[in-house]
Amino acid sequence: MTITISVFESSPDEGQGHARDMRVRWALEEVGAEYQVRPLSMAELKQPAHRARHPFGKIPTYEDGEVTLFESGAIVLHIAEGHPGLLPRENSARTRAIAWMFAALSTVEPPIVEREASMILEKDRDWYAPRLAILDDNVRERLGELAVHLGEREWLEGEFSAGDLLMVTVLRRLEWSNSPDGPQLLDEFPSVAAYVERGKARPAFRRAFDAQHEQFMAGRG
Repeated sequence: MTITISVFESSPDEGQGHARDMRVRWALEEVGAEYQVRPLSMAELKQPAHRARHPFGKIPTYEDGEVTLFESGAIVLHIAEGHPGLLPRENSARTRAIAWMFAALSTVEPPIVEREASMILEKDRDWYAPRLAILDDNVRERLGELAVHLGEREWLEGEFSAGDLLMVTVLRRLEWSNSPDGPQLLDEFPSVAAYVERGKARPAFRRAFDAQHEQFMAGRG
């Protein structure tokens, strides 16, 4: 059975590849798996049919005839475990790649998303500027730690893995949330910025990005 993933009918990110289905699309493109998408409106996300796939009414979801999954990290791990190309064969390296998947979603993403939410929801508050400065520093701390680990490495642990795939998609959120007159946090850490660019230069990323962008344009009608 063809793999089916649920995606936004018209993504709030306006086709810039920041919605979490991008992670799944990229993983599928990396392993060369065929898939189709199920575009859903915001209203359809909350309907029983979709909640049967995703209890929280979000995207993405994944179905392959044997398993139905929600949560982008779990879906990427499932893809990586079922196809060669996203996890090393050697057990220790494989385990570390999986650890980086968790690090991307549990350690690096939360301060980035918190900063992003503040920029969207709190910018009219009197205390926004000092709070944003704190949130910026929280993100800088994670970027600095990541830069130390990367050093001269091309990828987090030897060859490109699902850990890199998730980390790059997390870090790309900083591109979206930069304000025109605010700090460009990625640019403060050249090795991390270069790492993100290497991820974006992968052919599978470009195919996934183009597909997500085309989906957004189609959703606009």
